[in-house]
Amino acid sequence: MVKRFVAACLVMSSMGMMAQSQQDDLKEMDLDEVSVVATRAGERTPMAYTNVSKEQIAELNSGKDIPYLLSITPSVTTTSDAGNFVGYTSLRVRGVDPTRINITANGIPLNDAESAQIFWVNMGDFASSAEKFQIQRGAGTSTNGAGAFGATVNIQTAKPGMKPSFGVDVAGGSYGTHKESFNFSTGMLGGHWAVNGRISNICSDGYIDRATSRLGSYFLQGGYYGDRTMLKFITFNGWEDTYHAWNYASKYEQSLYGRTYNSCGEYYDAEGNRRYYGNQVDHFHQQHYNLTWNQILTSSLSLNVTAHYTRDDGYYEQYKVKKKLYKYNLTDEDGKGKTKSDIINQKRHGGDFYGFIASLNFDNHQGLTANLGGAWSSYGKMHRGKVLWAEKAVVPAGFVYYANDSRKTDGNIYGKVNYEFLKGLSAFTDLQYRRASYLMGGFSDEYDDNNQQIPYNQQCIYNFFNPKFGLFYQINKHHNVYGSFAITHREPTRNDFQDHVGIHLMAERLADWELGYKYQSPRFTAGINLYWMNYTNQYVLTGQLNEVGEMIAANDNSGKSYRAGIELEAAYQPVDWFRWDANVTFSRNRNKNWTISAVDGIAYENTLDQDDPDWISQGTINLGETKTSFSPEVIFHNMLTFTWKGFKAKLISQYTGKQYMTNTGFDYAKVGDQSIKMILSDYFTNDIDLSYTFKKKPLKSATVGVTLYNLTSLKYDNNGWAYCEIGKDQNGNPYAWSTDLYESGFAPQAPLHFMAHLSVNF
Repeated sequence: MVKRFVAACLVMSSMGMMAQSQQDDLKEMDLDEVSVVATRAGERTPMAYTNVSKEQIAELNSGKDIPYLLSITPSVTTTSDAGNFVGYTSLRVRGVDPTRINITANGIPLNDAESAQIFWVNMGDFASSAEKFQIQRGAGTSTNGAGAFGATVNIQTAKPGMKPSFGVDVAGGSYGTHKESFNFSTGMLGGHWAVNGRISNICSDGYIDRATSRLGSYFLQGGYYGDRTMLKFITFNGWEDTYHAWNYASKYEQSLYGRTYNSCGEYYDAEGNRRYYGNQVDHFHQQHYNLTWNQILTSSLSLNVTAHYTRDDGYYEQYKVKKKLYKYNLTDEDGKGKTKSDIINQKRHGGDFYGFIASLNFDNHQGLTANLGGAWSSYGKMHRGKVLWAEKAVVPAGFVYYANDSRKTDGNIYGKVNYEFLKGLSAFTDLQYRRASYLMGGFSDEYDDNNQQIPYNQQCIYNFFNPKFGLFYQINKHHNVYGSFAITHREPTRNDFQDHVGIHLMAERLADWELGYKYQSPRFTAGINLYWMNYTNQYVLTGQLNEVGEMIAANDNSGKSYRAGIELEAAYQPVDWFRWDANVTFSRNRNKNWTISAVDGIAYENTLDQDDPDWISQGTINLGETKTSFSPEVIFHNMLTFTWKGFKAKLISQYTGKQYMTNTGFDYAKVGDQSIKMILSDYFTNDIDLSYTFKKKPLKSATVGVTLYNLTSLKYDNNGWAYCEIGKDQNGNPYAWSTDLYESGFAPQAPLHFMAHLSVNF
């Protein structure tokens, strides 16, 4: 299949080389950008945002995932399960977790409709097919899909180019990591038709033990470009096979087995030898199809309509140690199923996501722009749990121990107006109505206190009105100021429903205030942005993981919370061969009234069944205003760029402040006369990229280089989990305690490592 794909690409490229281009670059740009103009912030939008160009991404795109490539933008922190940013990675903005960050490509939602998560592991090397990224921080402008509660990442995919081209990107380095990518463009065929695409392969053994990743993907688009009409079909996919590394090791385990220890898949054979299950993997495939019509109706009016369909299928398989049989609908000799047994289970899921987006865009080129848009989508998904083997039970072939199905429907309509009513002074209004309905039925994989399987019977409808207002003042060509206020809402995710079965969950509400100033000149730019994000019913990460490594969130302990901060950024280029970019965020992230049930830890010592300890309740404790989990109060990024003819060197430095892994405000939890750590310590890392680009016919360009990551070999963790109980001491003061030294885990990151890369374009 791959050989046929490459052969077809070469044939189409050759056809393009013989065709005469009859269309200028301006028309191509206008037609392609009609797809994103309605959801993208513009020069006079009174909100905080950062644009990242295709060229900026290409300079660092040697195989690591998109979160790493965007990690130097303001207020961003990143995580990596495997320790080297290949495989399962994530992006947080202003401390907000990935499920509350809206991601779109050409205006089409990429977040999973159920979990609201974006799984970058399913989109290997997608950055190579991107034209532009825009990160809007805070509530952002109205977009399609789930509400943005920390940021919106707006991606525009690559344009085909006016001239034929093809290129090869290869890279290889530490931990068996390598990347191979081939891209092509036919240029304009007959003056109107164009095809471009990419096929990629990325593999890595990971820094963490057995944290292997095998990622494959392609991107293909073909379209018709007229003077005023563009009709384009895009298909892209991603498949991945990744060994689990989501348990994270405790510091105690690391002291016993080493820093790269990974407990996923671990079991002991009959002789007591430690073994690892070979198929402890996550296997997933996602296929996207988009059909887009962009029409320039007049010099001021354009239209976009896109239909989309996505199919996803996959499973993850696990070896589970000493699990009670009844929790898998299996029985033992007495029929009660309380016998503990090693089990291999497999959770399968598959879904269909389809819908459309549309926008009508107006620009009179005299200070008035307006957008009327909306979207509708439906997502149906099946979930099945299978037991493949049990040590102490007979498992029928094809045995299914739970089955449930869900359907989510999402629709929105929005209108935006930006009007310069006085010279330099513009008013912005953005009004959106959104409706989300969620239906879930069948049986879960959880059991109640009576050992009965808990059914899903969830049907919720949420109606939201999301208004946004702002002012933008262009004082002169160097100075501008802006301010905005936005209200946005967000429905719970599937995980939220699963973790709170039988409870009616309230939607989250965010009131976001932004105030900023920017200075621009040919050699120096700078900006400051102040934000106040006031939440009602904010779902914050508790620090706990579910059994598949996903963070558990809750809002029943907090009620109201806020995130406030100041973002500073600057770029200085005193001479042509040197540029300095830097940004820093100082923030305060708090839960206003964090309450928690208190229990007496001493009772645990007298408990016979450690799976169900008989702790003594001490009532409820109000811990007052506590620090929000995974929300560092200082984030700093710095980049120095040196260029001389074809040579370029980049020194990238990043500092992330201390992060609490729970919302209790405690750094440590007592375990007898010892303690466990419940924070991520601050860390400061440095990467350097060295490259040389030369241009010599028949090549368009060739770049060879090497990137060194974590130059100082700093031992740091960028993610983790923690669990603790809260008790009262003899004086009635709260303290954190835990049952053993394993109740926190950390995601250690790789020491000094490298990737060599070569890019050749024709």
